[in-house]
Parts: sequence; C-alpha cells; structure tokens
Amino acid sequence: GFTLVESLVALTVLCVGFLAVAGVTLGTMRGRSFSARVSRATVLAQEKMEDVVREGYSGLPTTDSSSSEAYGSIAGYPRYSRVVSVDVADPAPGMKTVTVMIRWDFDRHAVRLKTIIAK
Repeated sequence: GFTLVESLVALTVLCVGFLAVAGVTLGTMRGRSFSARVSRATVLAQEKMEDVVREGYSGLPTTDSSSSEAYGSIAGYPRYSRVVSVDVADPAPGMKTVTVMIRWDFDRHAVRLKTIIAK
C-alpha cells in the first residue's frame, strides 16, 4: 500500500498538473477570442474597401476627407467603429489613397487596410 505522505505528494503533483492544463486552456480561449475579433474587423474593413473601390476614382471626394462610423453604428457589430480616409493626389496627381480602419475594444486594437485608386 501507499503511505499518507506518498499519497499527498502524488495529489500535489496531480493538482499542479491540472493547474498547468487550466492555464494553457485559458490562454488558448483568449487567443481564439482575439483571433475571432481580428477576423471580424478584417472582414468589415474588406467589405468597406470593396464599396469604395466600386465607387471608383470619380466617386471619391475631391479633397482630403475622413468619415467615421462610431461604436454601435455598424449594423450587427456594435463593438466596432470604422474610419474611412481619402488622401487626394497621394502619392501622385491623379491618384487617391484610401485607408479603412476598424477599431474595437474602445480603440485598443485596430485593423487598417490601404489602397491607391487612380483615374
């Protein structure tokens, strides 16, 4: 049979092992959650960028501009905000640089996409 001391040592080792597994599981769950948020933000940025590209050069503002959608204003995604910026004649005349930025967690994280649209 086992002595009381051996049993306590075995139980301690087992508890330490379970705590390590719980820590890894918690880290994995946090990573998965963050990854899902990054994926959602990327999809929102891509969708807006597709809308902008569809408008084409002539459909964009003629002066540098920026438009914002505050938290709660993107349908179905209340935890995200979006900013679309247009820089005219950047990097050269006849070109416009469009930046779409999605923020979440109250601006602690962001995804940014850029493209250049020419005449």
